[in-house]
Amino acid sequence: MSKASPFARLVATWFGCGLSPLAPGTVGSFGTLPLWWLLAQRGALLYWVVTLGLTLLGTWASQRTAQALGDDDPSSVVIDEVVGTLLALGIGGGGLAAHGAAFVLFRFFDIKKPGIIDRVQHLRPAGVGIMADDVLAGIAAGVLVRLGVTFFG
Repeated sequence: MSKASPFARLVATWFGCGLSPLAPGTVGSFGTLPLWWLLAQRGALLYWVVTLGLTLLGTWASQRTAQALGDDDPSSVVIDEVVGTLLALGIGGGGLAAHGAAFVLFRFFDIKKPGIIDRVQHLRPAGVGIMADDVLAGIAAGVLVRLGVTFFG
């Protein structure tokens, strides 16, 4: 078993959110909200550049941490939830109700893993699989909320 760098673990656990003994994925998603709020104030370009950067960094950090722990999908790795939450909230748009719906739908899709969301979590290397299901869950949640906002206000 290799050892993950402290930086990789810090990123993978989203500054310790993933170390929560209860619902670490949900804690990681809530731990995303300050970053989401900050980025939402700074404009779309920065928002999407940071989200892409965290996706790439998260893939690396998840891989390193998974290898170090000897587990293909450790529950302490929540950087995937961070990216999924950013995607859901960023794509969903709208007001507070829409953001709340995007958040809840993302958590639902991440936990239930319907269809392809379940299949992509088995991609290799492990870091890709860890990130891929949450990326798809975030996109699915965001698109559904965006459609709801567009058609129902």
